[in-house]
Amino acid sequence: MSVNSSDSLVDIQDLKFAYGQNQVLKGVNLKVPRGKVVAILGTSGCGKSTLLRLIGGQSQPAAGSVRVNGQTVHEMNDNALYLMRRKMGMMFQKSGLFTDLSTFENIAFPMRERTSLPEPVIRDLVMMKLQAVGLRSAHSLMPNELSGGMQRRVALARAIALDPMLVMYDEPFAGLDPISLNVIANLIRRLNDALGVTSIVVSYDVVESLKIADYVYFISGGVVAAHGTVAEVNASSDPFVRQFVDSLHDGPVAFHYPAKPYLADLRLGS
Repeated sequence: MSVNSSDSLVDIQDLKFAYGQNQVLKGVNLKVPRGKVVAILGTSGCGKSTLLRLIGGQSQPAAGSVRVNGQTVHEMNDNALYLMRRKMGMMFQKSGLFTDLSTFENIAFPMRERTSLPEPVIRDLVMMKLQAVGLRSAHSLMPNELSGGMQRRVALARAIALDPMLVMYDEPFAGLDPISLNVIANLIRRLNDALGVTSIVVSYDVVESLKIADYVYFISGGVVAAHGTVAEVNASSDPFVRQFVDSLHDGPVAFHYPAKPYLADLRLGS
């Protein structure tokens, strides 16, 4: 699948970002086509979640550009950025539910904050979103009364509460049992197609991501190490791709963090 700029909702060019002296992104280039599910894969700490922060405007790049729906995010003033964010949904890595609000109130929160809809309309919309994730009967439960998988589903319902043009998922499969994981993955794919939104899934779970994605990017060493359709990824002979897809211990991605020789560290050799 060729991704053209005119077909892209998100267009990232030569993006660079650092935390102090730690240069996380060293020139990332990627495009997210409209209406598709795009997976961004890589090891923990490679900058996947940082990319989401840059797309949402929470962080500013050191160089390069992030364009969403034709607008350069880091050049927007506060008002323009807030308007852009109203068109974005976010499912946080640990769900991010308000612990003192019920399931219903968690989903109603963005509707009340960002719209002037009357309460009867908000009620109907909340119940529709909960129906979409299979939790309509759990509307009165508190977050601590929900299982981990149910909390993720409520977080997903909140992410789509205002029918955004873009939904971003930060490690949506982390810490879930196989059944809940499969439920969340199917919901991401089904809701993307049903609502006509664009989805970015950031994850290190290659198997589940390849089941639902249309296009895949692999991040390593601060750049895009490989990319392609799911079919292209599965057929790839690239050592980096194969290490991820086949869960290989040995490969381009080293197990050990860079360090001086082990024996030297133990003062057992020169």
